[in-house]
Amino acid sequence: MSQASEQRTKRQVRPSEAAVKLGVSLPTFWRLTKSDPAFPKAAKLSARCTVFDDGELDQYVDAKRAAA
Repeated sequence: MSQASEQRTKRQVRPSEAAVKLGVSLPTFWRLTKSDPAFPKAAKLSARCTVFDDGELDQYVDAKRAAA
């Protein structure tokens, strides 16, 4: 797959969906974004729209499982 088409297929998720994916509450999710330097960085699409890369969240979970 070319890099351009890979960019188009990346899935972005809103914080509420990301929290469900990680199995934590929304307040805990936001706490992780502030306290864990390894946590994936947010992308602000607008003043009221923040998203996270789904693949980066998967990598974060895999790294945490490997460390446990």
